[in-house]
Amino acid sequence: MWGLTGKVAVVTGAGRGSGRVHCEQLAEAGADVIAVDTGTDGLAATAESVRDRGRRCVTGVADVRDLDALTVAVESGVAELGSLHTVVANAGIHAPGAPTWELTSQAWQETLDINLTGVWHTVKASIPHIGPDGGAIVIISSTNGLRGTANTAHYTASKHALVGLARTLANELGPRSIRVNTVHPGAVATPTVRNEATYRRLCPDIENPTEADAAKVLAARNLLPVPWVEPVDVANAVVFLASEAARYITGTQIVVDAGLTQKA
Repeated sequence: MWGLTGKVAVVTGAGRGSGRVHCEQLAEAGADVIAVDTGTDGLAATAESVRDRGRRCVTGVADVRDLDALTVAVESGVAELGSLHTVVANAGIHAPGAPTWELTSQAWQETLDINLTGVWHTVKASIPHIGPDGGAIVIISSTNGLRGTANTAHYTASKHALVGLARTLANELGPRSIRVNTVHPGAVATPTVRNEATYRRLCPDIENPTEADAAKVLAARNLLPVPWVEPVDVANAVVFLASEAARYITGTQIVVDAGLTQKA
């Protein structure tokens, strides 16, 4: 039911972190991959990992803010691989925050440009290539797309907006058998979370906080006794939503957060 053999998926932000794991898990399920990111180094490693799993991978260099470059990357990938079934709009940033009234215009605009407009560009470039048999669009949001947290107005606004975009797309694309859903991870064990700046933010009362210190803070926020989920846990949700197992799921949100959003 989760098999994607014969399908082609495009993944943005594919050169590292969760994006690379999305590509790997899609390949494990049988899909060929169009991997897109802003630089070639990470993409080469992603492509090698996909090919190690017996699948084809075409890479494209494009910033999701650049619609023309992104369109070329998707078109080139489809031309080589022959079709498109799954779109994983993964590229995003989580820039340092501040109280809403203290955020700089630059921080606000850059976050919206990448996290929201970049996703719009991704679906805009991809939808024309999805064939008459339909497909799946999976947009990576965040738990901040379901709730507000202090000092994250730019990030939270962008991630909430993705839910509205996905719901609108689901209404527009349902007649074409294209399903559209969002995935909402909590803290994920990638370098975005596992770094000294994050440890200091989470543990302001500790002079030199360690990963273990930060893990205690994060675990206390969750219902399940873990500080974070692994990238593969998020990627498994992506593969599920792309597969026939989710054939009647559209316009909804899948939360992968160890219970973060449900803890009282």
